[in-house]
Amino acid sequence: MYRPRIIPVLLLKNEGLIKTIQFGKERYIGDPINAVHVFNGLKADEIVLLDVEATNQNRPISMDLVRKIAEEANMPFSVGGGICTIEQIAERVAAGSEKVILNTIAINNKKFIQEAALQFGSSTLVACMDVKKNWLGKYQVCINRGRKSISGSIVEQAKQLEAAGIGEIIIQSVDRDGMMGGYDLELVKQISASVSIPITALGGASGLPDMKNLLNEVSVNGLAAGSMFIYHGARNGILVNYPEKDKMNAFFNSK
Repeated sequence: MYRPRIIPVLLLKNEGLIKTIQFGKERYIGDPINAVHVFNGLKADEIVLLDVEATNQNRPISMDLVRKIAEEANMPFSVGGGICTIEQIAERVAAGSEKVILNTIAINNKKFIQEAALQFGSSTLVACMDVKKNWLGKYQVCINRGRKSISGSIVEQAKQLEAAGIGEIIIQSVDRDGMMGGYDLELVKQISASVSIPITALGGASGLPDMKNLLNEVSVNGLAAGSMFIYHGARNGILVNYPEKDKMNAFFNSK
């Protein structure tokens, strides 16, 4: 079986590492630079770092933090949170981030994506689509850390992002965030079938079986998670972890 990139997602608040449940309840995890150091030793494929309060505080993810991550990380990394100008993208790419992740600005301003794609190329730009179900069970795109829902089809939103120049989409299920009950297969299927750019699934994974279950249903380029790389054991003790490459490859290629 083809193995996509396996990607730990680290959530930042006040430059500390946290974990959330459905974008709500928060748990402090520790120092993000220490986590990056551990993932170095575990040879993670890549990592994603998202400042969850940057947009609501009208600022981008800290440049000082991005520089510290670049100094520590041996693997490719991407950063997001509050980035909304060409200059902010340029600064973070120059500091060492392979890609930048756009959320609110990507949903609200497709012209900005076009301008950024012309300057940096689509491969530098990732859109994170936060999606949750409304009371009728219909999927809706959300912005501002899930606080505001956007009207319209999630499929049309994905198509617009691709047409504007986004090079990759992270599909994040708000409802599955931190629940460790598996990915939202139907959500990933809908978006994956509507676009031709790389797709990364996020939200709900508790371990490699959840990742393999998704791959049995739909083709994606990346499998991302937070809790499974932060917690360990039945009581969710904090332990930064990542599967050994040989064991992981063997698992995905087993029947």
